[in-house]
Formats: sequence, structure tokens, C-alpha cells
Amino acid sequence: MRIIHLLVIAVLVFAAAYVYRIKMESTVRTERVLRLHADIREQRDAIAALRAEWAKLDAPMRLQGLAERHLALKPVTAQQFDALKNLPDRPPSFAKPGDPDPIGAMIDTIDPDIVTGSLPAPEDPQ
Repeated sequence: MRIIHLLVIAVLVFAAAYVYRIKMESTVRTERVLRLHADIREQRDAIAALRAEWAKLDAPMRLQGLAERHLALKPVTAQQFDALKNLPDRPPSFAKPGDPDPIGAMIDTIDPDIVTGSLPAPEDPQ
């Protein structure tokens, strides 16, 4: 009988130690979850503060004031434009005279039944 009593007491001590270990693990995990929630809250607050700061820095009136203060911009006058005769010559054409237009050839290969919306659909003569 004594051996059974000692065995039962040992099992009860083991069970109590196991339950205590489970309780401690759950407490540690609960604390970790609470820390993660606090970190998430801090990050959200930091994001909100950065968004508010961005909105303040990106305000059109502030940018207008900075541009007027730091950039020496003046209105464009007609004298600033050059005459068309001063434009450089047209670059040479790489297509030889008499060759078909390469872009026109690509357009001709497109299926005529496809309607792009810019041209009316071709009427069927049948």
C-alpha cells in the first residue's frame, strides 16, 4: 500500500509541476502578445504623426511660399521663344525613297474587322 501511496503522490507532484509549467508558458505568451499590441500601437501612432507632418510639408500654400522665396522665377515673355527658322534641320530619313512606309505596313497588317473606336466600323457590302 505504501508504494501505491508514494506512486500517487509522485504522480500528483508531477501533474502539479506540469500544470504550473503550462501556466507559466501561457503567462509568458500573454505578456508577449501584450508587448506586440503595444508595439503595433506605437507604430500606428508614428505613422499617423508622419502622415500629419507630410500633409503639413506638402501643403500647396507652403510650397508656393517656398518657391517664391527661394526660386527666382519670372513670368515667361514672348521674347524668350526662338523663331521657327532657327530650328535645326530635320534628321535624315532612314527609309529609302520609293520604299513602303514601315508604320503604314504595320497598320495594314491589322485585322480590318477590329474596331478601335476612333474610326467607324466598316460597313458590310453584302
